[in-house]
Amino acid sequence: MAKKIGMTQVFDEQGRAIPVTVLQAGPCYVAQLKSVETDGYNSIQLAFVEKKEQRVNRPLRGHFKRAGIKPCRYLKEFKVDRSDRSFTLGQELKAGIFTAGDSVDVCAVSRGKGFAGSIKRLGFHRGPETHGSHYHRGPGSLGSIAANRVFKGRPLPGRMGHSQITVQNLSIVRVDSDKNILLVSGSVPGPQGGLVEVKESIKK
Repeated sequence: MAKKIGMTQVFDEQGRAIPVTVLQAGPCYVAQLKSVETDGYNSIQLAFVEKKEQRVNRPLRGHFKRAGIKPCRYLKEFKVDRSDRSFTLGQELKAGIFTAGDSVDVCAVSRGKGFAGSIKRLGFHRGPETHGSHYHRGPGSLGSIAANRVFKGRPLPGRMGHSQITVQNLSIVRVDSDKNILLVSGSVPGPQGGLVEVKESIKK
């Protein structure tokens, strides 16, 4: 897990500017280990961003105490390979687990834009602006007159944004292990300070 800091640019050996997103990746702590024998699948639960103990309810307080870590704000579960037994309870994971040149998938919740019309939300064309037209930014025809209803799936105005988006095959440009900073090529969904999941790329 990581926190989105913002965007900047770096230069490669040929002097070309590469737009990058700065992520603070870690430190994350292993809060729970799940296995096929006990839970039916293999995964690890990671905790990120420490917070005060009085801001955690008693069940979660016991959960963190069992793992031997301080209370954290975020808890996320990640599936792992069955053969990978390298994780231990309370283990600290830092940005050093990634190296420059790795391909990763970045998942985050995009910025919410509220209720939006069909032009902004779906890319519809607008109506005529002149010659007496009073229909400029409406959604247009909603279907046949004989149906007497609007069919399901019809693209219409509605809430835009605030949905989970995964950007695939982003390359890691630089890794700063001391400050737990990752520089990922390109843009990443979500606002500054938002929570981001960085995973090994599926489609390498």
